[in-house]
Amino acid sequence: MTILGFTIILFVAAVVAGLLGSLTGLGGGVVIIPLLTLVFKVDIHYAIGTSLISVIATSSGAAAAYVREGITNIRLGMFLELATTAGAIAGAWLATYLPTSVIAILFGVVLIISAGLSFAKRADPVTTGTPGELSVKLRLNSTMPTAQGPKPYFVKNILGGFFMMNIAGVISGLLGIGSGALKVIAMDNVMRIPFKVSTTTSNFMIGVTAAASVGIYLNRGYIDPGLSMPVMLGVLGGAFVGSKLLSTAKTESLKILFALVILLLAAEMIYNGVNHHI
Repeated sequence: MTILGFTIILFVAAVVAGLLGSLTGLGGGVVIIPLLTLVFKVDIHYAIGTSLISVIATSSGAAAAYVREGITNIRLGMFLELATTAGAIAGAWLATYLPTSVIAILFGVVLIISAGLSFAKRADPVTTGTPGELSVKLRLNSTMPTAQGPKPYFVKNILGGFFMMNIAGVISGLLGIGSGALKVIAMDNVMRIPFKVSTTTSNFMIGVTAAASVGIYLNRGYIDPGLSMPVMLGVLGGAFVGSKLLSTAKTESLKILFALVILLLAAEMIYNGVNHHI
């Protein structure tokens, strides 16, 4: 296969990954890494580095729109980034020392958990009540735009959410995925903020989390421009198309299809990891 042919195939695959990731909320990295390692036989460290580059690109593109609409809680996102970036650096450092087979098994397990979380019924957020003392001191409470005007909400369980964000950062740095599902669960179910705010704030955060860990992969030589460029452009294009289709697409049907694909990829990653084929 020529370099041009490989680049075109990789770009098309990345578009599909970005499209599915955008429609289901799991992100394109959950497809890109198994695709590179299982199909193209790329070393998993290079696959993770490539995925992190695409995460930065897609987060930057979507976050700007959400911030402009006034949905994202920037102050909360910047506070929680202290936890995610610390975790991401630790995860990226750990990834350079763990055997590739162990990383593959961990990745497969996280894929299964992420697919399950995407179907989990989220509790209705409590947007009223007495704000926590810490959220008042840090000025994390805010409002979200609605058809009836700005609606106030309070941020609760700050320390619990901060701890979960640290775990999400470790997973992001170790496995090269945005860990958006875990971040959303933390803000939605633990910190009890509205779902729309948690998803947009998570999107705002994952690019910064990825940027914190990608420096370690770059320093170790695991960022390949020949892989990163077509994947970044493809995932970015697929995510853009997905955002346009989201309002009309049957997301439940897509989630079922995507979850089945994810489960197959997870099983393959775990199998290859156990047998030291990666």
